Amino acid sequence: MPRDLRRISRALLSVSDKTGLIDFARALSAAGVELISTGGTCKAIADAGIAVRDVSDVTGFPEMMDGRVKTLHPAVHGGLLAIRENPEHEAAMLAHNIAPIDLLIVNLYPFEATVAKGADYDDCIENIDIGGPAMIRAAAKNHGDVAVVVDVADYALILDGLAKNNGALDLATRKRLAQKAYARTAAYDAAISNWFATEIGENTPTYRAIGGVLAETMRYGENPHQSAGFYRTPEHRFGVSTARQVQGKSLSYNNVNDTDAAFECVAEFDPARTAAVAIIKHANPCGVAEGPSLVEAYARALRCDPVSAFGGIVALNRKLDADAAREIVKIFTEVIIAPDADEEAIAIVAGKKNLRLLLTGGLPNPRARGLTLRTVAGGLLVQGRDNAVVDDMVLKVVTKRAPTAEELSDLKFAFRVCKHVKSNAIVYVKAGATVGVGAGQMSRVDSSRIAAWKAAEAAKAAGLPESLARGSVVASDAFFPFSDGLLAAAEAGATAIIQPGGSMRDDKVIKAADEAGLAMVMTGHRHFRH
Repeated sequence: MPRDLRRISRALLSVSDKTGLIDFARALSAAGVELISTGGTCKAIADAGIAVRDVSDVTGFPEMMDGRVKTLHPAVHGGLLAIRENPEHEAAMLAHNIAPIDLLIVNLYPFEATVAKGADYDDCIENIDIGGPAMIRAAAKNHGDVAVVVDVADYALILDGLAKNNGALDLATRKRLAQKAYARTAAYDAAISNWFATEIGENTPTYRAIGGVLAETMRYGENPHQSAGFYRTPEHRFGVSTARQVQGKSLSYNNVNDTDAAFECVAEFDPARTAAVAIIKHANPCGVAEGPSLVEAYARALRCDPVSAFGGIVALNRKLDADAAREIVKIFTEVIIAPDADEEAIAIVAGKKNLRLLLTGGLPNPRARGLTLRTVAGGLLVQGRDNAVVDDMVLKVVTKRAPTAEELSDLKFAFRVCKHVKSNAIVYVKAGATVGVGAGQMSRVDSSRIAAWKAAEAAKAAGLPESLARGSVVASDAFFPFSDGLLAAAEAGATAIIQPGGSMRDDKVIKAADEAGLAMVMTGHRHFRH
């Protein structure tokens, strides 16, 4: 037998997820592999009429302490860790009656699923696997002699390898399995440590571990020369990660990024109160609106910037219906994402075979805690999610004129959207719809001027005689350091401003607002988004 092949004569199986277990165990047994197993796994195999030996017979100890102790024994770990051609190891195995274990099949207690379903603290603790990770790491370390399987999707790989190599597995396969095994235990420990940090209120633990499961390998990243993959984390948050793709091409890296931005933005609008639509391009809103129906909200969102909307992402806060679907498919759209869709709407979208339709099952909670991450050279920046919601803020009127009820409603709308626009961000809103968005500029006054220009261009596209900014309100994601950005908004026709405040020049900015006849409120909350 070639040196890189290792015959599989004895396997230990201990799995929580029993998907495919019986067929796999039967195939191993038929291939002449002796089966050892634990607890419920052993019972399931035996009940299927397959020869299996309980691990207690191997260790000489029964399972104890509610199953916490069953595989933590030299008879198990010696069988996994012994180097087969090492004379000292062989002598130790012979002296202590330890038989080799050539194949380990383990999937771990469902800790992530237990947390996701909202289980209490004690239940989560009991679903932390100890013996499983220990065995996995041992087998992976000794991949020169042992194969380890942590994913039911790899059962076929094992059986194909055994058939191809007359009951043996090659070194390349064992290496790939070992890498996957270590990644699995790392992601598992990351989920546990991050859950613990949340439970004890530790926002900046000394060690921060991040883990995920590959959802999709992508053709490339932001650009064709970059590799990319989409990974799901243990956090259950409605969005791209929970979505069922009904149709369309596979999602690209940029699609996922932009679609996430769109859905997070539209989730700021309570579907029980109003229908809302967000159109996103390059992770920035180019139109957001609410209305009595999705089709009306879409038309108003599209009016804000019909040029940028071409090839964009459309996010809805309610179930996609046929009326909205008919309008959305009239222009080229990359992705539609919604909590759900009716059958007629799905049939309409099907007429555009490349258009992706994602149905998520719900909306993300904008108030929920969570983490966001960004890589820097040699490190990670980790912060809490921006879960500040304008409806929960105490708005302070700082000008002589207070906003009218209509202005106040639009100011809140504008600040919801501003939270999702790249800084420096300026958003013009009128009657529950964006009419101009200025994003990502180095100076706030430039963002304000760009947003005003966008509003004027939108009016031209709609055949209207004056800028959509006339009679609008304006939101700024951070304070105005000078009055120039505020005055640019006033010149464009805005009547009211919402901003965080906090500048050393707030008094001068307030004075400028009073002189321009503007109403201005301060939130005390900044919404930088870099």
